[in-house]
Amino acid sequence: MTRSPWRPGPKALFATKTLVHLLALTPAAILAWQIREEFLTGSGGLGADPVAEIEHRLGLWALRLLMITLAITPLRQITGQTALMRFRRMLGLYTFAYATLHFSAYLVLDLRGYWTQIFEEIAKRPYITVGFTAWLLLLPLAITSTQAAIRRLGRRWAQLHRLVYAVAVLAVLHFWWLVKSDIREPALYAGILALLLGWRIWKRAVSARRTAAAG
Repeated sequence: MTRSPWRPGPKALFATKTLVHLLALTPAAILAWQIREEFLTGSGGLGADPVAEIEHRLGLWALRLLMITLAITPLRQITGQTALMRFRRMLGLYTFAYATLHFSAYLVLDLRGYWTQIFEEIAKRPYITVGFTAWLLLLPLAITSTQAAIRRLGRRWAQLHRLVYAVAVLAVLHFWWLVKSDIREPALYAGILALLLGWRIWKRAVSARRTAAAG
């Protein structure tokens, strides 16, 4: 028995989007509170190296939200719930927001204002090179996330936004190279990404076979 698609009304859609906003903002709010406590009392729960913890937390949530964003299309295809697509762009923008905060924390807290060193760091450290490249590729995706950009770019919009796959690969590689010993966590995200990209490759292969058979 096929489950009928969920078609939310205006109130249900507003409530669901509000919930998604709150969930996406919660990690940043918790971190902001901990930074405040660390600054005021020195006991914000950020560990022995608060700067590294702040950068790690922001980067990790950027990666998690990116994986969730990439999971929207497979979930829609599996469940038939087209309403899920309404949240993909929102989650993509939150991915960019957390990635930007992650990069900003590195510039402000790690480099401590010596921003001209960023180019030296990019050239010297491969994990920074791939991380910075991933952020640069996210930038045009965020800029062209509006309805006006979609209309203006037409088919080129979809082609441009395929860059998200390269972003995901670079983000996982950035995390993997950043971890010096225990690679279980980056390996987990690498596995998730492999499943998400593998699903897309399989769906395209099935579609190509069907097209060839029909022709």
